[in-house]
Parts: sequence; structure tokens; C-alpha cells
Amino acid sequence: MATADADTSDDPSLAALAKVVLYKKFILLVRYPVNTGAQFLTMIIFFALIFFGGRAVAGAALTRSLEGIIVGFFLFTLSTIAYSGLAWSVTREAQWGTLERLYMSPHGFGTVMVVKTVVNVFMSLLWSGTLLVIMMAMTGRWLIIDPLTVLPLVGLTLLAVLGIGFLFGGLALVYKRIESIFQLVQFGFIALIAAPVDRLAYLKLLPISQGSYLLRTAMRDGTRLWEFPAGELAILVATSVVYLSAGYYCFYRASVRARSEGLLGHY
Repeated sequence: MATADADTSDDPSLAALAKVVLYKKFILLVRYPVNTGAQFLTMIIFFALIFFGGRAVAGAALTRSLEGIIVGFFLFTLSTIAYSGLAWSVTREAQWGTLERLYMSPHGFGTVMVVKTVVNVFMSLLWSGTLLVIMMAMTGRWLIIDPLTVLPLVGLTLLAVLGIGFLFGGLALVYKRIESIFQLVQFGFIALIAAPVDRLAYLKLLPISQGSYLLRTAMRDGTRLWEFPAGELAILVATSVVYLSAGYYCFYRASVRARSEGLLGHY
């Protein structure tokens, strides 16, 4: 009985893994405070240029679409941090020479990456939430934020983003230097967020687009989650699950190929 208890206590804990990953993320942020502050300041300056520059050029036209711009920038920041945290993570681990050690984890490489992804999403929510408050204070336009509506929509939208992140994380395992493609994908997020799904229904099948549309409607008009048509929510759920599943499957296949071909130790 004592032996069984000892074996149980030696089982790897997901909570301990999450704590270590979160601690590592925190250490990387505070160890390089200038870089961390510059990243956040860059996002604020970027939005300020859009807001003040656009108001000087477009005037009232910008004011009419200001809510959509704020929500779009919030979602873009959220998606970029969640995506890059996953895709770039593989590249950095390979550069640091720690990628092979992740495979030696008793949790398995896939579980480690999923936990790192959850931590990245948590951090992206903190960053983007803070930026959202600053954007609303800067513009004087306060949006309707109902946690029971916003959080589920954000979570479902991010599932598709994570699917894309897993896909390119898998490609990084095999092809290593694909940073230029990472950056192109981030620009693609802008097009997906701004896609006119209310006029072109087929665009709802693209990742992020349907979530962006529902999130804009909720935060601008105060529409609650249960007030959306069931069909609209079903499309969001279906596309999110499909893109996440497809992305993770590609990541899994790429990790198997990288391991079988001995590519993990090369960069």
C-alpha cells in the first residue's frame, strides 16, 4: 500500500507543469523589462497612429466605425500574441537547444505544447485586456463588455488561431527557419478580422472571421450570447473546432516526422 502511494506521488502533475511554464514566461518578461515595455508601448503607439491619423484624414467616417476599429485591434493583438507565442516557441526552443528535452518530459511533447499554449492564451488575455482599456480611455468610446458573452466568443475565436499556430509550429519543427512566413500570417489576421461576413456569408467559414463579427456585434450593440441566432454560434463552434483539430493533427504529424528523421537537434 505504501509502495502504491509512493508511485502515485511520483506521477507527473499537470498543475506543476503549468506552474513551471508560467514561471518561465514570467521570468522571460521581467528579465528583459526594456523589451517587454517596448512591445507594449509599440502596440499603443500603433493604435494611436491609426486613431489620431485616421481622425485627421477621415474625420467623421472614422468616428462612425470607431467601435469596430477598437474591437478589431483588440482581437488582432489577442490573436497575434496567442499565435506567435505558440509558433515562435518551437523556433526559440530549437535555438536554445532545449527542444529535445521537451520530448523527454514524462507528460509527452504534445501535452507540454498544449500547456504552453494555455499559458500563452492566459498571458495574451492580460496584455490585450489592458490594451483594450487604454484604447477605450484614449478614444473616449467605452464598449459594452459582458464577460458571459465576450469571454466565450473570444475563447472560441482563439481556438482557430491556435489551430493556425499549431500548423506553423509543426512546420517550424521540420523546416526550421520560416520566420518570414510567421510574419506574413500575422498580416493575414488583419484581413480575416475585417472580413465582411455580414455581406459575404461564405467568409464565415474562414478562421477568426465569424468570431470577429460576433464579437464586434456584442461589444458595440450589447448583444448577449444567447441573443445571437443559434446558426451563427454553431458556425463559430464548428469552424473553431475544425481549424484547431486540423492544426493540431498537422503539428502531431510534423513532430513524428521531425523525430523519425532526426531533425530535432538541428537548426
